[in-house]
Amino acid sequence: MDPYSPTALAARQEIYDVMLRYCRGIDRLDEALVRSCYHEGAIDNHGLYNGSVDLFISNAFPRQRKLLVAQHMVQNFTVEFAGDAAVVETYALATERRRNDDDSMTDTVVGLRYVDRFELRGGAWLIVRRTVVIEWTRDHQVDEGWLQGAEFTRGKRDTTDKIYEELALLHAGS
Repeated sequence: MDPYSPTALAARQEIYDVMLRYCRGIDRLDEALVRSCYHEGAIDNHGLYNGSVDLFISNAFPRQRKLLVAQHMVQNFTVEFAGDAAVVETYALATERRRNDDDSMTDTVVGLRYVDRFELRGGAWLIVRRTVVIEWTRDHQVDEGWLQGAEFTRGKRDTTDKIYEELALLHAGS
């Protein structure tokens, strides 16, 4: 496929949107949104869990629910097509905040890559095989400094987050 054809560019954008949808789903603990990124029968190898998407979700979400904050951000993104299949490499940073036994907080930042096989099935480009490749990690003690006690809207780890409120208004025509 010509990588600059309208078909390839549209497919590339659809795949990129899946990657962003995955990040929102994992950060907001939206299992249905995460599941929507995968074709039926897909395999996910996150290192801690390697198997079906159901296995991934049943293991990852209980762990994710214990975190105070999670934020996944995509960076470099490349796609190579062969017919109705594509190999996608997406660099990402994942930050996870947890409360320690002494009530302090630690942010763990992970530099990673998603190495995915996407396929076009039933008109949708979705993941059929994912491997998370870990490049590095770093822990930081949290000092919220000027944020502590400030009146900012803070992110929530569920579907009560501000984005879901705005999406509901959008779809209601408001």
